[in-house]
Amino acid sequence: MRGEDRAAEHLRGLGYRILERNFRSRGGEVDIIAVEGGTIAFCEVKSWERMPIEGLEYALDRRKQGRIIRTSLCYLQLHPDLTRLQPRFDVIFVCPERVDYLKNAFSGCGAW
Repeated sequence: MRGEDRAAEHLRGLGYRILERNFRSRGGEVDIIAVEGGTIAFCEVKSWERMPIEGLEYALDRRKQGRIIRTSLCYLQLHPDLTRLQPRFDVIFVCPERVDYLKNAFSGCGAW
């Protein structure tokens, strides 16, 4: 959870408003849901001490991407007032020395 706390603080520092953390549906979970301007960001947080950022593609495969996408759709169904916002799927990579924020890490089509 410490990695998610750092990721949320990083987003707040960039001017995002955190709407939800650890949102769960039957299909999966989204770590952080945040709004900035006209965008709603569905963020997956990866926190490793030794894994290089290149390892993300293995930790966030198409199946995991699909679960995040389906869960984000469930969230938007519960909050129809947010459907006017542009959705985006981001990854926040947290390691001891830094936080890397990858906007548009994958698309709603599940492509990396």
